[in-house]
Amino acid sequence: MENIPVRHIQEIQKEPNLSGSFSIREIHELLDGKDMIQELHRHDFYYILVIEKGSGSHQIDFTSYEVCNNSIFLMRPGQVHQLHLKTQSTGFLLQFKMHYIYSQNKLSQELLRKVSHMNFCNLDSSGFKKLEAILTNVLKENRNKQESYQEVIKSNLNVFFIELIRYRQNQKIAPNDNNQYSQEQLEKFLALLEINITQKKQVSQYADMLNISTYQLNTITKTLLNKTPSALINEHIILESKRQLLATSNQINQIADYLGYDDISYFIRFFKKHTQYSPEVFRHNFK
Repeated sequence: MENIPVRHIQEIQKEPNLSGSFSIREIHELLDGKDMIQELHRHDFYYILVIEKGSGSHQIDFTSYEVCNNSIFLMRPGQVHQLHLKTQSTGFLLQFKMHYIYSQNKLSQELLRKVSHMNFCNLDSSGFKKLEAILTNVLKENRNKQESYQEVIKSNLNVFFIELIRYRQNQKIAPNDNNQYSQEQLEKFLALLEINITQKKQVSQYADMLNISTYQLNTITKTLLNKTPSALINEHIILESKRQLLATSNQINQIADYLGYDDISYFIRFFKKHTQYSPEVFRHNFK
């Protein structure tokens, strides 16, 4: 069975002292006078693309975004993306393994969890400049490698995440404590779906992992997204199905088996119900 191409940070890492855990580079150096054209693939690390000035297109899990000035793209390990970036683009590309942040403390983990579902954020000029200044310092620390520079980098990343979260919150009504709790539970639920969707498809299984009742989980998802947990589970099954159909040449029965379906006919009916296409037709039309 063919897997979706997975890129590892070690393949592009040029900083051996960081043991392949972290990288920051300026986009104009990466482009080197050429457009960047990447086909569908995954990463096994976190990926943050920060565009000061630029144009192009970026598809993340089959949602298309226009690359524009003062924009930030964040991707979790496992997400499928396709990037076309024009040669005059400037900014930063950050890549890091989960343990690079998780080795810090619980606060760092919570901050990363909160920002990891923000696939795209377009900021105003003042908001972007504040974040750009933080990353400029990170780049400087990474190049100079003075005493405890890794700790300085990690601390700056925390500040970057906090400022990004604040910016997002300022665009909305400030949440009360109950909404904050619900938001945290929702983010945990979505993260669990990403990891477990091929093995676990029952609402009760996720409620158990979150240590809440199925009623509580349903209330949270209905309140914040106006969707049931079952609907979100189905969406993730369809998303992973699309990833396999478009980024691999695996047979439909292989994909069904990978997703945990013994009955290929059931899988085909399920996919068609939610997309209006059979898996074969979907692959033919969109690959």
